[in-house]
Amino acid sequence: MDLASCEKNIGYTFKNKGLLKEALTHTSYAYENRVKSNERLEYLGDSILEFVISEYLFSKYTKLSEGEMTKVRANVVCEDSLYEIAVRHNFSDFLYLGKSEKHSQNSKKAIMADSIEAVIAAIYLDSNLENSKKFILENLENTIQIASRNVGMKDYKTVLQEKLQIHGEVKIQYNVLKEEGPDHDKTFVVEVSCDDKILAEGKGKNKKNAEMEAAKNALQNI
Repeated sequence: MDLASCEKNIGYTFKNKGLLKEALTHTSYAYENRVKSNERLEYLGDSILEFVISEYLFSKYTKLSEGEMTKVRANVVCEDSLYEIAVRHNFSDFLYLGKSEKHSQNSKKAIMADSIEAVIAAIYLDSNLENSKKFILENLENTIQIASRNVGMKDYKTVLQEKLQIHGEVKIQYNVLKEEGPDHDKTFVVEVSCDDKILAEGKGKNKKNAEMEAAKNALQNI
């Protein structure tokens, strides 16, 4: 296994190569070869990740409430986000998997995501919190920005609904009018209506963001 390539991908060179190997060792391989798995590192890495993201949100996003910070953090430290990092750094080439897991796709996503947490802990133990923080933020800063925008945007739909339903129930609908651009860079155009009366349109890189933008524009028109 080429650990040097893994180090190059993650942007950190280990003094103790054994820590990196342990971080990449799944329980299936550990059981078959009687070595340590990455489970304990994963446990520590999970806590470091939560702390770093919490501190970052607290320091940088001063306008977010406690509830909003909690929602952003949940979106950022989820399995999907960590899996994306693992894919970006080609972790599938470096993981030590047992025979039972090598040919299975069912748990691949969870294994990849867990390995990121283990690597975070390994970097911390090999050096310090700052290097773990550097790795975390380099890989998740953009995800944090998107998640924080979405949390803020959720208010537009809520506020619009409250305004429109102040005198009773109404039918609020969001419809996709069109999709523009290539598959890897689509823009969605969404229309919001109330009791079949069109209120506004909105654009976004996904349906959710387009709906939020449409709600925001509708509030400006009311």
